[in-house]
Amino acid sequence: MYKLLVVDDEITVRTGLQSYFNWSSFGIEIMGEADDGDVAFEMIQQETPDLVLTDVRMPNMDGITLARLINERYPQVKIIFVSGYDDADYLKSAMKLSAVDYIFKPVNLEELSSVLRHVVSNLDEQRAEQRRKEELQVRLKEGMPVLREKFLLSLMGSNIQNRDIRERVEFLELCLPEEASYWVIVISVDDLPGVMSVRSERDRQLLWYSIHNICQELIDSHMGGYVFEHQTGEFAGILRKSDEGEEAGDAAEVLLELAGQIRDNLERWLKISVTIGISDRVTGLSNLSSCYRQAREAVNHKWYLGKNRVITMNSLETPEQENGSASRHEFAYDEELISALKAANAEKLKEVLDTIFADLNRNRPDGLKYGRNVCMQIFLAAGQLLLELNMQSEELESAESAVWESLLDRETLGEMRDILEAYLLAACERIGEKRTGKVANLVERVRAIIDRDYADGSLTVTDIGREVFLTPTYVSLLFKQETGQTVGEYMTQVRMERAKEMLRDPQYKFYDICYAIGYTDPSYFTKLFKKTTGVTPSGYREKYV
Repeated sequence: MYKLLVVDDEITVRTGLQSYFNWSSFGIEIMGEADDGDVAFEMIQQETPDLVLTDVRMPNMDGITLARLINERYPQVKIIFVSGYDDADYLKSAMKLSAVDYIFKPVNLEELSSVLRHVVSNLDEQRAEQRRKEELQVRLKEGMPVLREKFLLSLMGSNIQNRDIRERVEFLELCLPEEASYWVIVISVDDLPGVMSVRSERDRQLLWYSIHNICQELIDSHMGGYVFEHQTGEFAGILRKSDEGEEAGDAAEVLLELAGQIRDNLERWLKISVTIGISDRVTGLSNLSSCYRQAREAVNHKWYLGKNRVITMNSLETPEQENGSASRHEFAYDEELISALKAANAEKLKEVLDTIFADLNRNRPDGLKYGRNVCMQIFLAAGQLLLELNMQSEELESAESAVWESLLDRETLGEMRDILEAYLLAACERIGEKRTGKVANLVERVRAIIDRDYADGSLTVTDIGREVFLTPTYVSLLFKQETGQTVGEYMTQVRMERAKEMLRDPQYKFYDICYAIGYTDPSYFTKLFKKTTGVTPSGYREKYV
């Protein structure tokens, strides 16, 4: 409902308007009446109406003066004048005050209805527009975090005019003084594919939210600034000095302490490892895009400095190289590696690897990609040697496939070194055993253990490996290469041969035989026996007894 104030010095007019007109049909209710302009203005100051219907001529304060005061203080209030036919000069003044309409006395109800329909239509439009503005304000407030993050992202990757920056910082209510000192940090989640693969989409989003909260709380407690997600698994932080009187060295110490606490808290509470890159200091928001590139470059150098650490621009100074260029991996090293492998010389193998990776650590401009290519080249050369020595098998090929994939996934040179060295040392040991005949001896030992303990239904390759002091995978690989059978196939063979012996003796019942050779399920034993021999245990007994 709209509120109406009726102002007229004639009581008959006021009474008639209240009694003989259906205001509610227009959505209007009369909030009160006044007999003069000054009384009406006091009422308006206490409760503002939507509409004022006022006479032009009144003894103390006329309608023109009242309208002027209303326009000055309450411009949203609509005014309709009621006047006599001889008030033409007054009406001219009234229309200059933006009165919405006027009615001549005596008031004609149809004319009043027509005027009110027009006025109420305007009020409806204004009210709808006000609601739309309020809704937009609510939405804008709700979307402010998104708008802030979008703006902060823009500072990282584009050149924005200083004037635009000032206006947007003010509009977004960000505490980012234009000419303050700033740094950018980049927080990169280590081993991102592994972190992503073990979590559902819901858990991933919860993880990013938790990282953001932890980082922002620490930034607020140490310095000033904001952190935001720049891309999946990467967060950027814009940091400023909390006190402009603070010395640059002190601020740098606080920054390093902050970065260290971010790393430690994420590892403690979220069980994830992050690498943090820190830019140099700059003055002004317009220089933050270059800061981001610096911090991102620092993070990228974890390939040789290692993960789960804080990397500053100072730590990226490239050491001097002979003749002014980075040392390159020499293909001659491949020959030394192959010679060490052929000779099964593990110590020499490690020495050559030390030399190669020392050179790769100095070869920083080429980054991770070049180091990975070198590792794969060495890996392929070792695989070719095993092929030439007739030492390939499905199991070995499967193991090599896993090594290849691991090299592609690793984020640091140290990780690739560990994978490659483990593979080469295993190949070195394998070659040495083949040359000395140790493999054949190992196979005989495995056979002897199975021949002795086949009746133990819980016997596994792990148990056998423990007895011969080798890993289960290595035992399985060597056994298959030398015999053409898996350990499990040989164990089944031994058990079936013993079952045949017992089946030829009528005193043994079928379930006794089953338990005696290491099986607990007679039906499974029957199926396995038929699969191995082509006949059921009962059929075998009928044939030989």
